[in-house]
Amino acid sequence: MATDKELSDFLENVERRAFKQAVYAVRKDESALDIVQDAMIKLAEKYGDKPAAELPMLFQRILQTTILDYFRREKVRNTWVSLFSGLGPSGDEHEDFDILESYEAEQGTSAAESSADQVERQQMLALIENEVQKLPARQREAFLMRYWQDMDVAETAEAMGCSEGSVKTHCSRATHALAEALQAKGIKL
Repeated sequence: MATDKELSDFLENVERRAFKQAVYAVRKDESALDIVQDAMIKLAEKYGDKPAAELPMLFQRILQTTILDYFRREKVRNTWVSLFSGLGPSGDEHEDFDILESYEAEQGTSAAESSADQVERQQMLALIENEVQKLPARQREAFLMRYWQDMDVAETAEAMGCSEGSVKTHCSRATHALAEALQAKGIKL
């Protein structure tokens, strides 16, 4: 059974990473904040009595489900908006009205991104993820902690059980190896 302190500490530690994960998924800061908050509330309300060791796995599952729920709601909302847009102005003066010409997606959202851009971004992320997996274990560990989980050098060194200098060396080698691998595949950084 996780104590209130353990639950609170866990939520405090996972908040930043969860927010980044949600932002990467939905591309809206406000929606990502809502998603993370909902996931944290669900964890506290429904699974607060679980052992502390189970909290990370449960939270990730809840977060992923909450993100999927967001997309489902957006799909339904967009369906209703498009249905109601058919009830727009009628008559001769509005005959040349085209909703697609007047609709402008909000910058920074996936709707504003072309399909080609979305596919290119997904391919790029898959390529980077593949190259990260090829890194030696310690370099990969340091790289992910520093740049994905946004931990500082001291936190990373403590988590890895090594010196701060070692963390810097591992990160430097990892970034150089990734840059070389990506440039070899024709990707300019």
